[in-house]
Amino acid sequence: MDWTNALIAAAWAILLGGAGGALTEIGIWYRNLSKPRWQPPDWLFGPAWTLILGLAGWSFYISLSSATSLEARLMVCALFGANFILHFAWSPLFFKLRRPDWALAENVLLWCSATSLMVALPRVVGDSFVGWLNVPYFIWVSFAFVLNAEIVKLNRPFGR
Repeated sequence: MDWTNALIAAAWAILLGGAGGALTEIGIWYRNLSKPRWQPPDWLFGPAWTLILGLAGWSFYISLSSATSLEARLMVCALFGANFILHFAWSPLFFKLRRPDWALAENVLLWCSATSLMVALPRVVGDSFVGWLNVPYFIWVSFAFVLNAEIVKLNRPFGR
């Protein structure tokens, strides 16, 4: 096991999971939003993200370990670096700035990033397994987009 790659991948997943939890405020503002009946219970999001980011972190580790050139390694880092920024940005937009509409627009970019982890990453490292490890991430981000869109529809306008 390459411990440097393992530490990088684990740090990526732990920092994203921790930051997402720290930046998510389930307070009065959020409780007062109209939400669709099909929204999962709040307690499910933490375990879901833990599992999803764990699988994505595993794909990061495999990708770093499988990259056969500096160019491939840099591409792996660029894909996960962009994803880190986009994933991190959603919670402050939604919960801190109270702008689900901005979070929805940002979610499009996050969806593109999750897609790239699923589709482009296997091509970079020549291992389809790393793409499959990101399928749950892609599915959850797709679901989150639909949920975010419904919350915007039910509660707009924002930023009054």
